[in-house]
Amino acid sequence: MHDSLTVGLAQITPVWLDRARTIEKVVAQVRGAAQRGCKLVAFGEGLVPGYPFWLERTDAARFESAVQKEIFAHYLDQGVNIDAGHLREVCQAAADHGIAVYLGCIERAADRGGHTLYCSLVYIGQGGVIGSVHRKLMPTYEERLVWGIGDGHGLRCHALGAFTVGGLNCWENWMPLARAALSAMGEDLHIAVWPGSRRNTQDITRFIAREGRSYVLSVSSLMHAGAVPANIPHRASIIADGGSAWADGGSCIAGPDGQWVVAPVAESETLIVAELDHAKVREQRHNFDPVGHYARPDVLSLTLDQRRQSAITIAERGSGDAPAAAIK
Repeated sequence: MHDSLTVGLAQITPVWLDRARTIEKVVAQVRGAAQRGCKLVAFGEGLVPGYPFWLERTDAARFESAVQKEIFAHYLDQGVNIDAGHLREVCQAAADHGIAVYLGCIERAADRGGHTLYCSLVYIGQGGVIGSVHRKLMPTYEERLVWGIGDGHGLRCHALGAFTVGGLNCWENWMPLARAALSAMGEDLHIAVWPGSRRNTQDITRFIAREGRSYVLSVSSLMHAGAVPANIPHRASIIADGGSAWADGGSCIAGPDGQWVVAPVAESETLIVAELDHAKVREQRHNFDPVGHYARPDVLSLTLDQRRQSAITIAERGSGDAPAAAIK
């Protein structure tokens, strides 16, 4: 078994609220990462088609606002319907180049009626097959105005070379039990995805790594007023105050000792590439293994419900049941 794994952190700006054009950028980054020897490439939270930055800029909590309804409808139209094949090109690129992908997207969930959006983290294996779709357990603050509350179905880990990889969206990374669930599945390479910025990644990344004695990749995006396309509804209101970068990146990597492998990188589109050594994980587990020799499941335990939430359960009529006409 080879201990090393080359990883890429794609810190890019989306073509904001444009699914197809953002996916084109993602596919190009997947190919570029593979050409640089990466076996895994990760992207920021909600990158496709973009994070809802308009919320804090347009009085988004106003009830029955015609402005908010119009922007949301546009956002919904640009959501990622996985069942409809919207990620087909990304999967094909992964398969063509033998590279795994963690992609943050805004999922338009067909299994929940098709009109609610979830902030989802999608894992695509090296063979181009989607291995898990994790819907964010609890949207943060104003995010709850446009995203639904997820479930535990996608809280899963995946074997990747010598590593076991898992991931969480943004402030889920602050949830101790969500982290514990992934640790209990053997995670030793953690992907933390963020919309940006450095203020989000500079403290928690090293902490999670030290707690789990695992590598942690924090992957962020970039966004600023000048990157808002001309066709976005109510663009003038969204960019009215201009200001500094809405998201300045801050992507980084911490090792299982809690020290920087790559310190936060801000304010530029870039592909960060690093080679990770699994032996460093094993060294750090010598004196602390959170779910191994330093766990007490007889005293403390965790239950994870991985069922996909549904609004309906249908019990179909069996072959031995009476025909409908005979039921009185």
